[in-house]
Amino acid sequence: MIAYVFPGQGSQSVGMGAGLFEEFAELTAEADRILGYSVAELCAADPHGRLGQTRFTQPALYVVNALCHLHKLTSTGRAPDYVAGHSVGEYNALFAAGVFDFGAGLRLVARRGELMGMARGGGMAAVLGLPADEVAAALAAAGLDGVDLANLNTPTQVVLSGLRADIERAAPVLKAAGARGYTVLNVSGAFHSRYMRDAAESFAETLSTVPMSPPRIPVIANVTARPYPAGQIADLLARQITAPVRWTETVRHLLDLGVTDIEQVGPGKVLTGLVRAIRRDVAPSAGDRPAPTPVAAPPTPVATRLPVADGRPADLEAAAWLGDAEFRRHYGLRYAYVSGSMYRGIASPALVIRMARAGMLGFLGTGGLRPRQIDDAIAEVRRALGPGQVFGVNLLHDPGDPAGEDEQVDRYLRHGVRLLEASAFMDVSMALVRYRCLGLRRDAQGRVVAEHRLMAKVSRPEVARAFLAPPPEQLLRRLVADGRITDDQARLAAEVPMADDLTVEADSAGHTDGGVAYTLMPALRRLRDDLAAEHGYQQRVRIGAAGGIGTPEAAAAALILGADYLVTGSINQCTVEAGTSEPVKDLLQQMGVQDTAYAPAGDMFEIGARVQVLRRGVFFPARANKLYQLYQQHDSLESIDAKTRQQIEQRYFKRSFDDVFDLVRQYKGGDWPAGERLTPKQRMLAVFKWYFAYTSELALRGDPAGRVDYQVHCGPALGAFNSWVQGTEVADWRHRHADEIGLRLLAATSALLTDRLTAYGPGAGRATVAGDLVLAAAEGSRS
Repeated sequence: MIAYVFPGQGSQSVGMGAGLFEEFAELTAEADRILGYSVAELCAADPHGRLGQTRFTQPALYVVNALCHLHKLTSTGRAPDYVAGHSVGEYNALFAAGVFDFGAGLRLVARRGELMGMARGGGMAAVLGLPADEVAAALAAAGLDGVDLANLNTPTQVVLSGLRADIERAAPVLKAAGARGYTVLNVSGAFHSRYMRDAAESFAETLSTVPMSPPRIPVIANVTARPYPAGQIADLLARQITAPVRWTETVRHLLDLGVTDIEQVGPGKVLTGLVRAIRRDVAPSAGDRPAPTPVAAPPTPVATRLPVADGRPADLEAAAWLGDAEFRRHYGLRYAYVSGSMYRGIASPALVIRMARAGMLGFLGTGGLRPRQIDDAIAEVRRALGPGQVFGVNLLHDPGDPAGEDEQVDRYLRHGVRLLEASAFMDVSMALVRYRCLGLRRDAQGRVVAEHRLMAKVSRPEVARAFLAPPPEQLLRRLVADGRITDDQARLAAEVPMADDLTVEADSAGHTDGGVAYTLMPALRRLRDDLAAEHGYQQRVRIGAAGGIGTPEAAAAALILGADYLVTGSINQCTVEAGTSEPVKDLLQQMGVQDTAYAPAGDMFEIGARVQVLRRGVFFPARANKLYQLYQQHDSLESIDAKTRQQIEQRYFKRSFDDVFDLVRQYKGGDWPAGERLTPKQRMLAVFKWYFAYTSELALRGDPAGRVDYQVHCGPALGAFNSWVQGTEVADWRHRHADEIGLRLLAATSALLTDRLTAYGPGAGRATVAGDLVLAAAEGSRS
């Protein structure tokens, strides 16, 4: 694959663009009309000495870069697979990707150059020979907290930005720290720093007036070093003025994506040299096993070596190798580690934000929330995260309410949600198929791209088959007939599976079939491969493991079984960020592996579905099972004997059956049931199902009077985790953070794999065998 990269300010020179202005005379004339002067004259001769002034430099570079790109396209006939640009060069990358036309891009760049050219009092300097973290540490030690890192050009070339006096004061500090060179640049402003905030705010107003299309090819953004997401381009371009240019990460990400040729398109060879230096730095690790970079730093830095439960330091660099590299690249993650959704907001915005900032993937637990709560949760996460940071949202199947499921999909579409975790599905639904199809398009290489991604949680082969196959033809035909998807989207859907990722859920918290990972994983991996061969998919569906993962031993077993990624649930609800009450967390912190039980599922009570819940210290499992037994034995509330009825009303419900039914009617609305009377059995069902909502609410609130009725979905993985961390600082849930316990688990898993696998065989030979096995586990066997 090939990537084109476009240079920014500093690459300009008199004579640039020679021959291009004549070749593209119409565009040159358009540029002259927009700018009000001859761009060809400025670049060819610079008669007034203005080419070095920011307000002239930036539009001149944009024009020359654009014409160079058009010349390259017409002469080679090949479009790039990816594009990127350094600072103002990013506008050329966006033009090349079809985000805006030539004239709109030039108007933006001209305004940008004008605003940035007005900056005064600032300075910039290039530092050679020191990594960015050492530069930052030296500045902090010297009290130079007013200096920002503006350009991260190579692993040992950093450009600083700040007030001119601070830039000059930094020279001896950094030379003493080991810098080979320190050059103050001839600029008027502190570009890509906090001091450009006024310019960024003014430019944001200009950006809001320019229509922008989704990129036709991926554009790697300076701000995030990840592809631009559609709908957030203007925001990123405004932020780019004050944010650092992450060029090293950009090039590394392109290499991680499998790009083999990175070609500078535009004047000079500055980017060619930077790319060469970055390639040299990553040469030992690039290629078969590229090292991914975090999407963004956590709000408070997580140490690169944390203590784990056995007292050894955690090697987070080694942990980053675990799982499938393609999974990490696909979502822009550092770790192949996912926190699953936990209903009623237990998987809270705070939890999802921490996961994303640590380079992991988190799903919001939207099941059971009201529409306004869902809106607020998604908005909170979006405000906190950068555009390149990925998160997902849960879609909990409700077979009894297809209209409600359809409304939920509409809500997610309005919010621009690009990743769903589909859970509790017994087959693909109309709403789910519509969501998948509305995100399908064909890229420049003719491949089908699914912009609406699905991660399906499954525990049965027949359900897995539905997600590994393309959407059912009959559902596609109905959606087309109803005008809800297009004919073209239906045709594209036939070329892709329903899901991008399949999470194999063994015995777990909440809804569970009590499956065994040792049998499920191999069976579903073979099913995946069989269906991929049958349908000829271009993209491999990745298989993840969930259920029972709370210790390094369990995680290692899942990886050896071939898991491409790990999903944890129970261990995350006993953390600071989890959206349940402190009394519940106190109970969970004390549980062992034997302290769970199975109970009826409130949302699927009538069909006998089960959930795994906390047993220790509560009566809920016994009482819930009693209600289900009564529901099976009786056709009405009136047929229940007086003694049993009194027990349920006084001990379980703490109110009469009639009072409960009135509460249900109030919740459902005054006209419920709409236009029809309930049968006695349906009335009993409504009253009994109320208990499940009631007990969940008691737990979420932490109501001390209702403690014995807490309904807490939980699996034995948390008991195993509690045992593993006993005697450490995270034995207390008040010191547990979802991202940090994930890092501990991954690091300890990596160490365990190395230790266990190097134990096979003597001497140097065993280390070689172990290394191969570790890599097989880490990258996910693809057999």
